[in-house]
Amino acid sequence: DMNSEKTPTGYNIRFTGFLMLCASVIALHAQTRDQIRRAQVDSVLAARYFRTSYDTAYVTRPEGKLTLKVRFNQTGNSFHAKGTVNDVYCKADLKTSHKTTLSIAGIYRGIGIGLAINPAKWKGVYKDYEFNLNYYSSRLSLDASYQRSTTLAGDIRRGDNKERLKKDDVTMKVLNLAGYYTFNHRRFSYPAAFTQSYIQRRSAGTWLVGFSYQGGTIKTTDNLKQRSPNAPDTRIHVGHFGIGGGYGYNWVFHRKWLFHFSMLPTFVVYNHNNFTVNGERKKAQHMRFNMIFNERAAIVYNFSPRYFAGITLVMNNSIFDDDIVVVNQNKWRARASFGVRL
Repeated sequence: DMNSEKTPTGYNIRFTGFLMLCASVIALHAQTRDQIRRAQVDSVLAARYFRTSYDTAYVTRPEGKLTLKVRFNQTGNSFHAKGTVNDVYCKADLKTSHKTTLSIAGIYRGIGIGLAINPAKWKGVYKDYEFNLNYYSSRLSLDASYQRSTTLAGDIRRGDNKERLKKDDVTMKVLNLAGYYTFNHRRFSYPAAFTQSYIQRRSAGTWLVGFSYQGGTIKTTDNLKQRSPNAPDTRIHVGHFGIGGGYGYNWVFHRKWLFHFSMLPTFVVYNHNNFTVNGERKKAQHMRFNMIFNERAAIVYNFSPRYFAGITLVMNNSIFDDDIVVVNQNKWRARASFGVRL
């Protein structure tokens, strides 16, 4: 009977089907195993993200895992000095060009990445280089900024003579650091005011302790020598490290408004200052009063659990006073943002 005969072709078809079935089972098992692993990893991340090391009556995590923000940023730096040298009153009021950027940032469970655009830099109007780093956690936070500027300009007065310092006449390099430790971290949240990765539900304050560092150099350029051949070749180097304590407060108003202000004054415990004029190096006199102030301020408005907007301000101000000269420097960064939680 030809219909009951089992040919080799029939065996091949059955064997191929068996292999395909085994492959499907193996692929399904691998896919299920990967899904289980991803679910386990996701549960671990969720547990870390929503861990209750804080008082949930005062601070909570937002329900959305992903936060998208559009930010408008502007920074600036000013330098002021006055005193009497050789019976001649001198005063300098200088400032850099403002840096303005537009950025887009994404934050997933407290980890964020952003892209900033500086239109003035593209057009060649803004030639300075600036780097800003801000880290905010429940206990520790850090503000760091480095700026290399050739746009420091302003007025210099010596007695009755007044001169105009133009762009590219001097080069300034300055580094500012400020670190904080928050004592009442269970009820007070810096991220609620500055990154919105937490939500402040009730008003709370905290004592702070931290450090400050401010250092850099200011030196004349060849451009100034060409414009003013009699101008001395000058280089100023400063370095100050201070420690101190302060206070911060988050005020929640009508559950939607958050107002923040904090200050950390530090007393300089170490300084290294010198200046060089026409190749001759001199140490600056011992300063009798050195302080660095670090201030933060913020306003956040929550339209709903998903949408919010806010403005922030971070400043570093220094005062250095000796028997001859009083020096004051002010570095600031302002930011306005709008965000959505998904």
